[in-house]
Amino acid sequence: MSDTSRIIAVRARIYGKVQGVWYRGWTEEEANRLGLHGWVRNRLDGTVEALFYGRADMVGLMLELCKNGPPAADVERVEQEPAQGITPYRFEVKPTV
Repeated sequence: MSDTSRIIAVRARIYGKVQGVWYRGWTEEEANRLGLHGWVRNRLDGTVEALFYGRADMVGLMLELCKNGPPAADVERVEQEPAQGITPYRFEVKPTV
C-alpha cells in the first residue's frame, strides 16, 4: 500500500482568530471536498479542534489548508497529533466544548 493511500486519523487544534469567522463551516466544506471523515468544533478556550480521517495525502492537504483557513481567519498555528481507534463515517460540525 502506498503512503498516499494509507488511511490515517489526525486530531488538530487550530489557534488564532478562528472563531466567529466561519472556520467550522469552511472546514466541513473542505473536508467533504477532499473525501475526509471526522468532525470540527469550537472550544471554549477560543481554539478550533478537528479530527480528520482518510487517505494520508488528503489529511496532509487538509492540515496545510487549515494553516490559512477561510479568508476572515488569522491562524497563528496548527498543532496535530495522531488519533487512534476512530472510524467516523462522515464529516460533521459538533457542539462547542
